[in-house]
Amino acid sequence: MASEHHPWWGPARVPFLLLTPACMALGVAWSAWQLAQQGQSLNALNALLCVLGALAAHVAVNALNEHHDFRSGLDQRTQRTPFSGGSGVLPANPALAPVALAMGWGALLFTVLTGLYFVVSRPALLWDLAPLGLLGVAVVVSYTPWLTRHPWLCLMAPGLGFGPLMLLGTEVVLTGAMSWQGLALSALPFFLANNLLLLNQFPDVDADRSVGRRTLPLLRGRAGSVPVLGLQYGLAFGAVLLGLAAGWWPAATGLAVLGLPLAVSAWQRAQAHADDLPALQPAMALNVAVNLLSPVLAAVGLMLSL
Repeated sequence: MASEHHPWWGPARVPFLLLTPACMALGVAWSAWQLAQQGQSLNALNALLCVLGALAAHVAVNALNEHHDFRSGLDQRTQRTPFSGGSGVLPANPALAPVALAMGWGALLFTVLTGLYFVVSRPALLWDLAPLGLLGVAVVVSYTPWLTRHPWLCLMAPGLGFGPLMLLGTEVVLTGAMSWQGLALSALPFFLANNLLLLNQFPDVDADRSVGRRTLPLLRGRAGSVPVLGLQYGLAFGAVLLGLAAGWWPAATGLAVLGLPLAVSAWQRAQAHADDLPALQPAMALNVAVNLLSPVLAAVGLMLSL
């Protein structure tokens, strides 16, 4: 039986799920703004289903990752922090391993059924939505057992899920089509989510090496990965500024740039303390804040522009 401190839903990593509504807020707001330009309104039920489907996909990848890390023995070797290293539920409660596995596949099934509902109810969406959905399922299923053994794919997979797949999928469902402006806007969560997982891999280098993973900090070293962190921050906020200059989205979307000082501070701290894991934790906290704050600020700007 699960202990009081490790409930059965622990493998979902509930605190980490905040990233999904933050990124989905951007997708929904972007779609709402586009519809408003055409004199149309948002379908609130479809928007809610999009958010729930995305949230279920996030639960799926978390739970499957927890199960795989427990079975491989990685959990026993990981130096856990408030921002990385998993929930710690399964090592403390091994009987919950089947629950984690069932949770992962059940959540993924919910995501797939949500996508099928949209396609069946609106067949015209098939050719845009199906490739996004299939790619999303592939990322969820392959992330832990395969993608984590390929450094650059492992780096980009989180951003792919929380950026283009979420934003463009939402745009297709709510507006009927995806746009290249939407793809450009998805660069913000794409690069930020990549950085979220990148920095969170710093404490896991030794544990990851022991089970055959090949993350970027393993390939380049922690200090050698910090320039990639800085580059991706620059690309994330640079994409927002480029879109503003080109008139792709309203000026208030630039509220996202208020997250830039936090990103600069996270990068500076990571540069100074890449190999000092206790001292690195403030950088990890700032990195989380940037990921949650910036897409939400962009979404607020879009909604203020309706």
